[in-house]
This record gives sequence, C-alpha cells and structure tokens, in this order.
Amino acid sequence: MKRTRTDSTVYALRFNGRGRRQYVTLGSSKDGWTQAKAQTALQDELANVQLGTWTPPEPEPAPTVEQDPTFHEFSSDWLAAHEREWRPKTRSDYEWKLSYHLLPSFKRHRLSQITIAEVDRYRAAKVKQGKLSAASINKTIALLAQVLEVAVEYGLIERNAARGRRRRLKADRPAPVWLDSAEQIGALLDAAGELDREARVDRQVPRKAILATLTFAGLRIGELVDLRWRDVDLAAGRITVRSAKTDAGVRTIGLLPVLRDELAALKARAKPHSYERVFATQAGGALNQSNLRNRTLALSVERANERLEAAGSVPLPDGLTPHKLRHTFASLLVALGTDPGAVMDQLGHEDAAFTLRVYRHGMRRDEKSKLALAQLVGVEKAPKRHQRSKVKVSSS
Repeated sequence: MKRTRTDSTVYALRFNGRGRRQYVTLGSSKDGWTQAKAQTALQDELANVQLGTWTPPEPEPAPTVEQDPTFHEFSSDWLAAHEREWRPKTRSDYEWKLSYHLLPSFKRHRLSQITIAEVDRYRAAKVKQGKLSAASINKTIALLAQVLEVAVEYGLIERNAARGRRRRLKADRPAPVWLDSAEQIGALLDAAGELDREARVDRQVPRKAILATLTFAGLRIGELVDLRWRDVDLAAGRITVRSAKTDAGVRTIGLLPVLRDELAALKARAKPHSYERVFATQAGGALNQSNLRNRTLALSVERANERLEAAGSVPLPDGLTPHKLRHTFASLLVALGTDPGAVMDQLGHEDAAFTLRVYRHGMRRDEKSKLALAQLVGVEKAPKRHQRSKVKVSSS
C-alpha cells in the first residue's frame, strides 16, 4: 500500500503473519522506493511467512528524553516512535487531534505542568468553543491520556492527569440507526434501481447492486470497493472477504437469495474476469468512497423518501450511512433466526456487545415483520443455525 504526502509517497506492507495482521513501513519515494520495489518486498515477506522464517522488524529504541520535556516535544517523539504500529488512518486521526486541539492548549506545558486542573480547563474551553461534540472532546482527552501514560511509564511524571471518568464529559449514546422493515429496505433498493435506469450511459454505476451488497452482506465500504469476482462464489452461495482490519474480519458470508440474484445479473451484464472488481469505475479502478456515500446512498435515500412520503409511510431514518446498512444486515440475520455466534462471524466482529444489542432489539419484532423480511430476501422461513466458520488466508 502507499500513501501520498505533499512532497513524497510513503510505501508500506500489510499482510497476515504469525496469526495476526502485520503492518511494515518500507520508506518514501525520497529514499528510492517505488511501487515495483514495494511489490517485490511484499513477495519476499510472504515467502518468509510461508517458510515460517518471518520475524517482525525490530522496534526502534525508545527515544531518550529530558527529565521534564514540553508536551510538544514529548508527543512529537511519541508519534514518531509508534508510527509503525498504526494504520495510516489512525495516524492521521492522532495527528489531527494533536495539531488542532491538544497542542494549541498544551504545547508549551512541561509534562509536570499538565495537572488535573489543566485538563479540566482544556475540557471547559472546548465546550465553550462549541466546535466539537462531547464525544469528540472525550476522544481528544483519551489521546492526551494515552500520551501521558507513556510519560508515567518512563518515570517522567507520577500521575496521568487525563485518566479517569471525571475528566470526561457526559456524552449521550446516539440512537441506533438502521433500516428496520422490509418496506424501508425495499424502498431504498427500488429507488436505487430507478436511478440506475435514469443514469447516462457514461455514468453507469450499479447503485442497486451496491446497496444490496452493503445491506444483505454487511460489507464495510472498504471491503465492498475492494471486492473481486474471484471472491464471489455464486454457485456455492458465498462471499469471501480476504482483506480486513482484523483476523476476525477475514471471513465468509452466506449469500442470501436476493443478493445472489442481484450479483448474478450484474455479472451477466459485465462478463468480468475473476481478478476484476465487482464494483468499479468505467476504467476498472476503485470507486471513490465519498462518491458512494454522496451519489449512490444519499441520492437513493432522497428518492426513497419522496416515494415513502407520497405513500404516507414513515421515511428512512436520518443518519443512514454505508456502515448503518451493515447494522441492517445484522438485524436481518437476527430476524431470520441466525444464532449470535454466526452473526458475529458474518460481520467479522470479535466483540459480542453490538451483536447482543441487535438481538435485544430483534426480540421485539413481531412474526409478521419477520416474515416480511424473510420474503424480501427470498427465504421461506427462518433458517436453522449456521455453522460458525472462518477463512484464513496468508495475505491480503
């Protein structure tokens, strides 16, 4: 993989090794790295994994720090020392929280000067600014605590002033958002189908198939963008997710009949090679995730709401995102009688908390709504328990 900076391109490897997801930074284009050179390095690493001789790179030694550095100095060293441990998105998030929130308030503070009173002052100032939600302010304080915890381990300070519930704001948990009925799901997919038929020939994007895959397979948007036809086994009725954030994310998903029919029709129109993307641009490249949110889902929601309101029905819930369609898939599995373990497997979850929340909600459905959902996806009755299964692969 690579990420582009203003003055160079940084290359890194991501693969499965020693039973877990590995991330190895190679270097930048300034150091002579290219896509071809990075690909060769990946093949070498995978070969070592197959031989059982692969070892993770030696971590860089802990930075030498003065006895009481400024927060700016210490946090900068902390960020640099741990870069290889994080995914690019995580690093960008940490950089944003530090640069735009924590450093403006604490950069000149010595570590010993960051007291509980100072953390509370920061929290109050953020509330007064009114730019961040309570949950977002809490996340910046959590990052401050993460940095200061290392300072405690180094013996630079005795106490982490940012730790503890009293440093956090009370943040209301947002209400769960997903499509809760066959009528809502059908309205969204019908609207997407209408947009497909109205689209110009040079702007054809299979909106209905995209939204059906998010809703009936529970893929994350990154997994959907990277899905290849070799990963879709229509005959056996399953999708294989080979590249994911965690080992649990590498999984097989049973194809519901409605989705198998939708993908079969798409494949018949496209007649693709197995290595090609299921959903791609006209040139065969990866779809832009922002465009999927704004031009595929948002436009389909708008059209669906017009139809629902005209029929006197309840509109789709606010805040519907591709990830909320993943929640819809979980709710669907519950309605079809799938056991909690199988729901977790098909979602690629390691934590059962979300699955249990969905189950508690699903238990309140009446039999009529469950039957309507089963008919929507092409299942005559709730299936028996699925066997839990995982697919392990050596590389993404």
